[in-house]
Amino acid sequence: MTATKPLPISVCIIAGNEAARIRSALESVSRWSGEIIVVINDDVADDTDKIAESFGAKVFRETWKGYVAQKNSACEKAAQEWILSLDADEAVSIELREEILKLFAAPEKLQSFAAFSFPRRTLFCGRWIRHGDWYPDRQTRLWRRGQAHWSGENVHERLEVDGTTGRLHADLLHDTAETIDRQIAKISSYSEAFLQDSRASGRKAGWFDMAARPAWRFARSYFLRLGFLDGWQGAYIAWMTAFYTATRYAKVRDAQDNKPKPN
Repeated sequence: MTATKPLPISVCIIAGNEAARIRSALESVSRWSGEIIVVINDDVADDTDKIAESFGAKVFRETWKGYVAQKNSACEKAAQEWILSLDADEAVSIELREEILKLFAAPEKLQSFAAFSFPRRTLFCGRWIRHGDWYPDRQTRLWRRGQAHWSGENVHERLEVDGTTGRLHADLLHDTAETIDRQIAKISSYSEAFLQDSRASGRKAGWFDMAARPAWRFARSYFLRLGFLDGWQGAYIAWMTAFYTATRYAKVRDAQDNKPKPN
């Protein structure tokens, strides 16, 4: 199926230095979306802005405000009736594009929902992950403008929808281009953000969080969600998920135990 004219969709992307990855995201939507909005960090210096502009995107430089605020800022600039939110390392698959085109060709179905979700499939160390905690990893990313907004913690932001969410079936592609070293580095930065959110909310960490939660996350990912079917990558993802869980609660516990005493 081929679009005869752009759909009333504003594609909204936030990005740092993403010149190596953002092109695929832009290529996957530029021919059929009505508008592309890209909000980049004000310190970006790797031509991410120039690449985005070459696809007709409207580019805005802003100080980094956290994932929630940055994504909301991008969406507030949208002019089309619908918004599709993408990360710079994601791309709409051909199958998902065709499903969206068919959806917009059926106004009666489109009008029944405020938003739509779809599964996300991640490429990790040369393998598309189809099981475990990483799949189907359903994401709500397409919504009617004004009927949803980003909220939650800065590491685990979520879309709050005012209305009913429909389900699409084709995959959003997530090509992290990650090495194992970069994935480990993410654990450090994400756990630090978790610590800051925990301080703000007053969240505490006990022995249950330190021992039971990591063990459960491994068992769920590897056994219950069939991560073992994804080869050694599935095993590593399960262990990495458990380690990340242990690390973030260890940081919270460390902060509790070493909290500065008042004078």
